[in-house]
Amino acid sequence: MLAMIAPVGLILADSWVERLSRTFLDDTFAGIHQLQWFDYSILVPYFAALAILGLYGLHRYLTIYRYWRYRKNLPVKPPARFAELPRVTIQLPIYNERFVVGRLIEAVSRIRYPRDRLQIQVLDDSTDETRVIARRLVAEYRARGLPIEYRHRANRRGFKAGALEEGLRDATGELIAVFDADFIPDPDFLEKTVDYFTDPEVGLVQTRWAFLNRNYNLLTEVQAILLDGHFLLEHVARCGSGLFFNFNGTAGILRRKMIEEAGGWQHDTLTEDCDLSYRAQLKGWKFLYLPHVESPSELPVETYAFQVQQARWAKGLTQVALKLLPAIFRSPIPWRNKAEAFFHLTPNVSYVLMILVSLLVYPAMVVRFYMGWQEMLVLDVPVMAAAFFSIIAFYVFAEHEHNPKGWKRSIVLMPMVIAAGIGLTLINSKAVLEAAAGFQTAFARTAKYAVAGGRRLTPAIQVYRRRSGWLPFVEIACGIAFLVIVYLAIDSYNFLAVPFLALFVAGYLWAGFSTLIDELRARLRWELEQKAQPEVETAP
Repeated sequence: MLAMIAPVGLILADSWVERLSRTFLDDTFAGIHQLQWFDYSILVPYFAALAILGLYGLHRYLTIYRYWRYRKNLPVKPPARFAELPRVTIQLPIYNERFVVGRLIEAVSRIRYPRDRLQIQVLDDSTDETRVIARRLVAEYRARGLPIEYRHRANRRGFKAGALEEGLRDATGELIAVFDADFIPDPDFLEKTVDYFTDPEVGLVQTRWAFLNRNYNLLTEVQAILLDGHFLLEHVARCGSGLFFNFNGTAGILRRKMIEEAGGWQHDTLTEDCDLSYRAQLKGWKFLYLPHVESPSELPVETYAFQVQQARWAKGLTQVALKLLPAIFRSPIPWRNKAEAFFHLTPNVSYVLMILVSLLVYPAMVVRFYMGWQEMLVLDVPVMAAAFFSIIAFYVFAEHEHNPKGWKRSIVLMPMVIAAGIGLTLINSKAVLEAAAGFQTAFARTAKYAVAGGRRLTPAIQVYRRRSGWLPFVEIACGIAFLVIVYLAIDSYNFLAVPFLALFVAGYLWAGFSTLIDELRARLRWELEQKAQPEVETAP
């Protein structure tokens, strides 16, 4: 009996699904056919922007796949050991880093390596008392037998790239290690990395950034998640699958011959490290990534400092894209390398597209008011899944790989991660448009305050604070505008759009208000310190 009933049931079910699907699609396309030319002038750019965002989202899924497939291709030990260790120069480029320069020099002094094979260069472009501190520390460690030297430039020509370039002229090492001021390299850093250069084709060894103040506040937790995605997934996926990846400007070792053959340090972009990376790999040099070797560093603890750092990276990557993508596309490398280079160097265009979506979201809602929920499911949900759900999948997976026992906290933090990305929209869009227009700006350093280990900010940091200007007020205005759009979406029964719009509200308001609160707290700390200073009597 069951054998007779089952086929009949399947036929009826199949017929019902077919009728439902036909009705669903007919209703959807009937709504689309009602549109006028003016409606298309809004919807075409709106969906074009969402489609491009979706394409970058699909690339995140591809990165996860590549990571999972190729993660075991990375080397865990060097192919051989040097019979005679090569000479190494450690370069420490600094600029107005009085809070962390002592910590950096002390950490580098503990690196284990034969002193007769080592050179340490403190490349100081500072204009404040960092010069006095660094010069004194170098003299003290030099008196103890450390092969360290101090170099100060009267100008900042080329910024960090210029400092590295000038230091290279007098470098004695065939290998060049670079550490930014906010890093604390472990004593065994060179022991774990140098022997990979026994392969004469290796031009770079990059180590993974770790974070000393990961749990300092909510902002540092979010930044750590964002950077884990880069260092745990992207680098592993690219290096493991034989694709180009980039030197991160610090916590890595470069072969001097590679730097010179690739054209040296050039300072026509704000990301000289990425620029050199692609030029070197186009010359055939091999890059290695060692995720098992950690290099501790410090994250920015204030919103505007985080935004300035991200904007510098966004502008620099865009500059490198404009500079090198034509040469990359013309080169004889495989198409997959070219495609990955495009996705690696151009993702910050997403911020400009998000502004376009922000401007068109309400007109698009008005145009589509009478089109029905079916059209929303057919057009919006797939694009949203590609563009925004990929963010959740990407970073949650990265945290699972980073911390298999405690990764679930990242799920709770995902709304904040997405909101932080939205909070970067205005400043990063400005950076991308400046790069596209060829507008040059100075290298905007990210000040660090040695707050790891539970230390809190002190009033003295006020001397390094950058003024946020108009940005937080525009962000707050955008947040309020999106709050109004959320109300209109609810009022027009566009409930599926509400969670998406609410993230824009949270992102803009968080960015604006947190910046203003950081600045208010700093100003109050500064004023209280000034009042606490004893008054100095002056002669009548």
